[in-house]
Amino acid sequence: MSEFFVYILANRYRGTMYVGVTNDLSQRMSQHKSGAVPGFTRQYKVTRLVYVEPYASILEARARENTLKRWRREWKFQLIEAQNPEWNDLTDQIV
Repeated sequence: MSEFFVYILANRYRGTMYVGVTNDLSQRMSQHKSGAVPGFTRQYKVTRLVYVEPYASILEARARENTLKRWRREWKFQLIEAQNPEWNDLTDQIV
């Protein structure tokens, strides 16, 4: 059974955020951190993994990703700070 992850990246504490979904968090974080994929995260240097939620199905993960993308910034701040108040990079702990 595959596992999928909804994740939030930031460039700094309460800074620019990116919400994404992947089935390989380790590979995806390597891509973000190396700037391998052109786009938003490379342009704004959004590479700090600050929040992760696991899901068993891609449908659930995509639904949650879309929900979070519609949330206000403050709501995302509260979600992140409930688990990661210092906005530490969780990459080494999770991947």
